[in-house]
Amino acid sequence: MQQNSTALTICDVTQSYSAKGGGVKTYLTEKRRFLLEHTDVRHCLIVPGPEDRVTRDGRTTTVEIASPKVPGSPNYRLLLRSRAVLRALELVNPNLIECQDAYNLPWTALFHRGKRPATAVVAGFHTDFPSVYVEKYLTPRAGGFVARRMKNLSYKYAANLYGRFDAFYTLTQVAAEHFSDLGVPGAHILTLGADTALFNKAQRDEQLRARIGVDKDAPLLVYAGRIDREKKARVVVEAFKKLPPAWGAALVMLGDGNDREALAHECEGLNAHFPGFVHDRETLAAYFASSDIYVSGMEDETFGISVLEAQASGLPVVGVRSGAMIDRVPPALGRLGPPGDSEAMAANIAAVWMDRLSHMGERARAHVLENFSWTKTFETLFYQIYPDALAKRSALGDDKIRKSGQKKLAKAG
Repeated sequence: MQQNSTALTICDVTQSYSAKGGGVKTYLTEKRRFLLEHTDVRHCLIVPGPEDRVTRDGRTTTVEIASPKVPGSPNYRLLLRSRAVLRALELVNPNLIECQDAYNLPWTALFHRGKRPATAVVAGFHTDFPSVYVEKYLTPRAGGFVARRMKNLSYKYAANLYGRFDAFYTLTQVAAEHFSDLGVPGAHILTLGADTALFNKAQRDEQLRARIGVDKDAPLLVYAGRIDREKKARVVVEAFKKLPPAWGAALVMLGDGNDREALAHECEGLNAHFPGFVHDRETLAAYFASSDIYVSGMEDETFGISVLEAQASGLPVVGVRSGAMIDRVPPALGRLGPPGDSEAMAANIAAVWMDRLSHMGERARAHVLENFSWTKTFETLFYQIYPDALAKRSALGDDKIRKSGQKKLAKAG
């Protein structure tokens, strides 16, 4: 794909979109910013919303399709109206469609490509749904054997789906190798990034710490994400409760979710704060920079953007030895323990706090600066992955033309 190409229209179609943040929204927001600053490409975003609505702003269009809320989730909606998505795609007529989930919308994009064969389609494996949703949901309900069996079938389904796309990417090498074993070789690896100009220690706010009520020499722990069972928010709270009272530690749980009110109630009398969802990134950056340790119990992260943002803010990380956290947090940058173990997490928080003079946070920021940036992410996407998809689609189109010509010649003969 040529830079500054005015001929191209790119469309993102995703179920995994919430107005209240999340990794996919962060990715799409940064992607649109890069697109506007570095290319002349037009961009369309098709997502679920509270009502049918189209918002146009210069080269960008956002199509919201009225969708019900996902049961048990305060932030996400279920976009099942594939015909409405098809109508939007017909009107936009993109050169390339990217999908970030594996449910009905990728099949809708493939159906559109069937009608308009010149359209390239790209898929990204942003959510490890066979583990996060299938196995975790079924284990307590149907037992481990059934859950593992269904997880394996879900991976096979995903491989069958992604193998139909013109290009496919994962967020880690481990995931790429897994899909290669499942029969989908050649997956691109797209590392995500952090806004290091925004997330840095210069955003530290001593007045914010004072409002929280934490002494300058006491540890302030911060968590950012949904406060629910899936994100293992309770593990973080239980670990905080196990810290020595003499430390005067404080905890800030940023985000919303089904467990927020219950956990806040359980923490009455403790220096734990549940301010809710943070609507602007500047405030989030201030919370991170004003804290001392980032803590997460999430064991199924496919990448972990919030981890990078915390590290860019100069924070060591205490997490779990599972999923993408293993890649994001090497030993020099934090501590990882077994999933679901609040006792081990409390011990790791203590170890990191006692080791605070080793400049672990400074190393964490240097690690992000050297290895992760949104510029690197979207240069890979726009100038490697997308061109491969467009070239494949163009080659297939030329092949169809040749075959059609051969048939006509045969009939004429």
